[in-house]
Amino acid sequence: MAQDTARRSAVYLTMLSILSQILGFFYRVGLSRMVGAEVMGLYQLVMPVYSVMMSVVSVGLTAAVATLAARRLVLGGNGTAAGVVPRALGIFGWLMIPVAAVTLLLYDPISVYLLGDARTQLGLVLLLPCVALTGIENIHKHFFYGTGRVRPPALIELTEQMIRAGAVLGLLAVFLPQNAERTVGLIVLGMIVCEVFSAFVLVVLFRRRHGRPERGERVEGLGRHILSIAVPVGATALLGNLMGAVNAAVVPRLLIGKMSREAAMSAFGVIGGMTLPMLSVPTLFLGALNLVMLPRVAQHCALGQRERAAKVVHRALEVVCVVIVPCMALLCVTGPELGRLLFGYDGVGEYLTVLAPAVACGAVQTVLTGALNGADRQGTAAGIALICDVVQLVVTVLIMGRPGGGMEGFAAGLAVSGVLGVLLCSGAVRRCMGVRTGLVRLGAFPVLGAVLAGQTARLLMHRLAAAGLAGWPLVGVTMLFGAAVYVAALQALGVRLGFLRRSGKKKIDK
Repeated sequence: MAQDTARRSAVYLTMLSILSQILGFFYRVGLSRMVGAEVMGLYQLVMPVYSVMMSVVSVGLTAAVATLAARRLVLGGNGTAAGVVPRALGIFGWLMIPVAAVTLLLYDPISVYLLGDARTQLGLVLLLPCVALTGIENIHKHFFYGTGRVRPPALIELTEQMIRAGAVLGLLAVFLPQNAERTVGLIVLGMIVCEVFSAFVLVVLFRRRHGRPERGERVEGLGRHILSIAVPVGATALLGNLMGAVNAAVVPRLLIGKMSREAAMSAFGVIGGMTLPMLSVPTLFLGALNLVMLPRVAQHCALGQRERAAKVVHRALEVVCVVIVPCMALLCVTGPELGRLLFGYDGVGEYLTVLAPAVACGAVQTVLTGALNGADRQGTAAGIALICDVVQLVVTVLIMGRPGGGMEGFAAGLAVSGVLGVLLCSGAVRRCMGVRTGLVRLGAFPVLGAVLAGQTARLLMHRLAAAGLAGWPLVGVTMLFGAAVYVAALQALGVRLGFLRRSGKKKIDK
């Protein structure tokens, strides 16, 4: 019964997660069309700071709340588990004080000297209430996740996504046109509106289920126990988010001097706010895939069932290879036209041949990282992520810093770090779990089929465009034709879709 409940919860979370990410993508499309590439570039500068703040005040605490709530529920029931939340909120409040003080006192030098653009100042200040509300929300949400009540917070999160889209786009529709700084401020203000909703609803739901925390229920050492989990998790997240913020801040700085500040921010906004989100659409299922894979890997590793763990990892890698590789090939073909249709910019299709492999490698690395986390090797996974971020930064600076270097340096940095991440994670899975990933064997047939599908789709698209077909019909026909060629190619190679197993030998045996 418990296993069936866990499976139903996983399916429920999977569907809501995919739906939420689809809504998020279309929200990003609408946002990009309303504010333009330059404001999207500024927004891409502000959001890494948000991630850094969250890693300081919230990421570790949410992990501790989920872990300890689950343990205390088993040992002492709901009342004992609920006692984790007020203690975590108290720690969160003390952490917010120095973060808020530093931001309010130093927002000017942070925006000018660290981010390289003074127009991010208003967004930085408005991040503080957003971070505070998000922290309260996440502590309560992860308490529900830790105690097995996944449906209410998941549904609230989906509703929050819709409210965010409505609030941000509504504020922009009412108050635009504004200058770039105020436009970024309006976006963050819309984020605050949706966080007010989710934080309020989750707090009310918690209070209705568990009431106010009892003052007498004070467990000695609970705060230290929370910090013992939160500090290493938060420190790991902080390092990764700091590297992400540095990568985001470096790119516009390297472009300034070779072009105007506005043009540099627009180029960064097109790549980071339009091209990469478009390429990431086929990866929307990865979160759900990891949600299903990780607990199974954890169970098999705990029981010493290496072969079963290997089978789960292989199956997940098979799914990623058979789905992501052809999608990247077809997006390389249709991406320029698709980018114009979605975002209204011609530059969205640039650097696709470099960025698409980077996204595909990132998808594989996500699965391998999930396997490492399931094997209780979170530190190894975090170390690899940090190494990849450093390599990305170095490659980006080397290529963009040379005379004539542009955004191709950023794309190359993503590609190199993606390949390195796959190699390092594959080696770590083999070392730590005794599992050979077999990526060359798993990816060979999908890559061959994707290359064939991409080339034939490119020829068809040129012919159709010459015949006068354009817009969505051109993209749709090309993608459908490419998908059909890909499926036919895999069938000709003896591959059965879904599991990447060669089917010929099995039929003969029968």
